[in-house]
Amino acid sequence: MRRKRKLRHYSGIGGQAVLEGVMMKSKKYVALSVRQVNGNIVTEVEDSKTIASKHKFFRIPIIRGIVGFVESLILSTKTLSKSAEMLGIEEEESKFEKWLREKFGKSIAYVASAIGIVLGVAVSVGLFFVIPAVISDFVARYTDLRIIKSLVDGFSKIIIFLCYLAVVSLIPDMKRVFQYHGAEHKSIFCHEAEIELTPENVKKQCRFHPRCGTSFLFILMIIGILVSVIYIETPIYVRIPLKILFLPLVVGIGYEFIRYAGKHNNLFVKIVSAPGLWIQRLTTKEPDLKQIEVAIASLKAALPDIYPPEEKENASEEAQAEIISEEEKNDGTGI
Repeated sequence: MRRKRKLRHYSGIGGQAVLEGVMMKSKKYVALSVRQVNGNIVTEVEDSKTIASKHKFFRIPIIRGIVGFVESLILSTKTLSKSAEMLGIEEEESKFEKWLREKFGKSIAYVASAIGIVLGVAVSVGLFFVIPAVISDFVARYTDLRIIKSLVDGFSKIIIFLCYLAVVSLIPDMKRVFQYHGAEHKSIFCHEAEIELTPENVKKQCRFHPRCGTSFLFILMIIGILVSVIYIETPIYVRIPLKILFLPLVVGIGYEFIRYAGKHNNLFVKIVSAPGLWIQRLTTKEPDLKQIEVAIASLKAALPDIYPPEEKENASEEAQAEIISEEEKNDGTGI
């Protein structure tokens, strides 16, 4: 007789893989665990503060997705910066960097960072907005159907996205980040299945999660194809700004689907989620037990009500040492 699979409960917890670490976010806390170069796992926890928790307006469907997306971007940037500090690697300053600092002061670092952000945004707009628009305009010479133009535009984004992931996955450091990404998913699955959080139990879990950011991005692309039918006939110089203006709406709808997919396991969810889960084969890799230990540490720290912090093993030994020390002093033998 076939054994019935145990349903997982929706925990609402999410995470992010970073260099040699994992961030976990629950409703109350944000925890970041990193394995330092000396092998120790260090964890930092702070309160999870969101605008939605303060104002009902930001909890309205669609609106909550837009707000959550912006907050996730801010948290992601902050987490990456903090993880680099926690890692314990001291970067040597190059001669060029030293020259810049001496000539222009520390402010040059902020200028360089701002330039980097601007260039990053420009490259993203070029790859995922301009190039697909140019390709769809080329196809428009041979068809008048809006849906065909929208499909070409959308699938161009998907192909570019897949090529980008394939290239990035070849970088050794990014491969380790993808392993931590797998550890993040596996530990969340283990928690949601209400199985004891041990490295061995977590290792057995699936590394493809329906609420993953990778699946979310793919869903956004699919929704973008449908929404683009509205403005696909406009000139390219109008279409690109419209794409950016419609992006919050696309994000809001995508968030609602991901939220729905996390709570349901019906045929519709399986079909729509399948491509995103497949793409996770590129963005997640099988983690080792040490990487899983880091993910478990982060998950437990983000859920202290469920996993109370363990007392220090040597606490009783320290207390005993203090008692012996006091006795020695009373006997006149203490120093």
